[in-house]
Amino acid sequence: MHHLNTATVLGVFLWLRVACCGGMTLPSDAVSLLSFKREADLDNRLLYVVNERYDYCEWQGVKCAQGRVVRFVVQSMGLRGPFPADTLTKLDQLRVMSLRNNSLFGPIPDLSPLTNLKSLFLDHNNFSGSFPPSLLLLHRLLTLSLSHNNLSGPLPLRLTLLDRLIALRLDSNAFSGSLPSLNQTALKLLNVSNNNLTGPVPVTATLSRLSATSFSGNPGLCGEIVHKECSPRSHFFGSATPSSTAPLSQSEQSQGILVVPPSTKPKHHNKTGLVLGFVTAVVVLVAFTLAVISLVRKRQAVVLESGAAEVGNEGECGEREVKVRKMEEAHRSGKLVFCCGEVQQYTLEMLMRASAELLGRGSVGTTYKAVLDSRLIVTVKRLDGGRTAASDGEVFERHMESVGRLRHPNLVPLRAYFQAKGERLVIYDYQPNGSLFNLVHARLTTLTQMQFYCHGGRGGGPISFSFAHLIISAACAGSRSARAKPLHWTSCLKIAEDVAHGLAYIHQVSSLIHGNLKSSNVLLGVDFEACITDYCLALFADPSFPEDPDSAAYKAPEARKSSRRATSKSDVYAFGVLLLELLTGKHPSQHPFLAPTDLQDWVRAMRDDDGSEDNRLEMLTEVASICSATSPEQRPAMWQVLKMIQGIKDSVTTEDTTFTGLS
Repeated sequence: MHHLNTATVLGVFLWLRVACCGGMTLPSDAVSLLSFKREADLDNRLLYVVNERYDYCEWQGVKCAQGRVVRFVVQSMGLRGPFPADTLTKLDQLRVMSLRNNSLFGPIPDLSPLTNLKSLFLDHNNFSGSFPPSLLLLHRLLTLSLSHNNLSGPLPLRLTLLDRLIALRLDSNAFSGSLPSLNQTALKLLNVSNNNLTGPVPVTATLSRLSATSFSGNPGLCGEIVHKECSPRSHFFGSATPSSTAPLSQSEQSQGILVVPPSTKPKHHNKTGLVLGFVTAVVVLVAFTLAVISLVRKRQAVVLESGAAEVGNEGECGEREVKVRKMEEAHRSGKLVFCCGEVQQYTLEMLMRASAELLGRGSVGTTYKAVLDSRLIVTVKRLDGGRTAASDGEVFERHMESVGRLRHPNLVPLRAYFQAKGERLVIYDYQPNGSLFNLVHARLTTLTQMQFYCHGGRGGGPISFSFAHLIISAACAGSRSARAKPLHWTSCLKIAEDVAHGLAYIHQVSSLIHGNLKSSNVLLGVDFEACITDYCLALFADPSFPEDPDSAAYKAPEARKSSRRATSKSDVYAFGVLLLELLTGKHPSQHPFLAPTDLQDWVRAMRDDDGSEDNRLEMLTEVASICSATSPEQRPAMWQVLKMIQGIKDSVTTEDTTFTGLS
């Protein structure tokens, strides 16, 4: 007779116990725990038994509050297996999770549904892959430990989003790249030692408080915090090796860089070399000075000629100024202009060769995703001449230069622009995670594939841009799926704060406005942060052109009149509409016109929540109501709106802070 092993007997016993319970249904938390055990406990170390009383709250490592699992601590249990997705993430009331010191392997799954999680310990396992971006959405995290695993790749710059962190351990992995500028005021413990991080350690108030041991074991790190000088790039000055000299690169030759190799001859020859080097430098300096003097004289001659013409005929002078301006425009026209001192990473020709996908059409133009030869991905917006108001090329250039200087974590950076006869392009960074509209409304769209080329004339004249070759592979619009449940209120709060930050920055540092804020113009970055795009382009919108229905619902009453231009208060109104869209999952065209008291009831009805977060929802709804007031005078400034949202965030009571220690 064959002998059954213990695991088999136990499995049969569990099956019989479940079967004898008949039609009784297990609570969802118990199902989640058993689903996790099935894949992550291959050696059956967790003896979780199902019985009629469903006392899963008494299982080892499990603690409940009001029948829901709030703490799951199974550290040093000898667990072996992968961390299965969609198992523990169903424990949406979980505050503390510790799987430390086991033998779990594979990637860390998406944990973003655990919005109440305060402490997460996954250290001393065999997890691999990159830093999980979903962790950046856990805004209540106080403690995060991923040390002693096999994680690799860069650390996300948006680690700063976890602004409540008290302790962060990432040591003994294989993380590479630069260290983010962590400056969370609450952060008291940080360890990134024994990785492959490189570059200077950012000097922030938080990092400056830490000792050098927090960064040890990263030979590539430098800076005052780690007491190691950051050496300059050697290729600017040739080889650092005394016995040899690196050859000049083409860029160095074109810049006229003179590299004198170190001498291997006796020291008494050094003086001769120094003299020759000094004489050479003087010759180069004199030649440069003469060239500058010649150029200045030529310009003075031009000025004298124009001055004589002014004395002779003022009308002729005005004509000359127009001609000079036209010549300057012709010089700039047809060139890709990079903003804010950006390094040119690609040329116009490379952009024209890029394969592209249609992302969408808006009130002022069409947006494409362009993949360049260098595998760099950018977003290109082609302003539609039929939808935009006629404006002088110099006006366009001045405006784009002002917009290009705006830099904020919640704005998609404008990198470059282009204009030629009848064509204007605006180039932004590409954001990989779609728009807020798609996130809220769960909309699926079929992208239109196309290839576009630029054909230019000979002789160095301006290149005329044209989409001459369009290869359309799909032209069907996506259909909306069944209405998804609105986002969790904490996600609404974080997105609202991001958007408010971006808008307040635009209003405070410049006289510019967005003018066309809507959910499709809020994109999700690599770390799922909300970033505003298409800002400040409303200036070029033609008021006589029929209004885009999607945009009209966000427009303030005073801005709907064709004679009135949008103002900063118009942006505030659009923000209020956007906030209601976040809270209800309803498109603005479906929003009813209600009194503030009735608005609260409508938001609750749309969310169909259990009522546990009524207080926070009421506060957010109140902000939306104030922002969308009919009279612009009754609306607050955007910086005041930001303060309101941050006040709501600060009012949230911190729970379960007991489990924040790291041993």
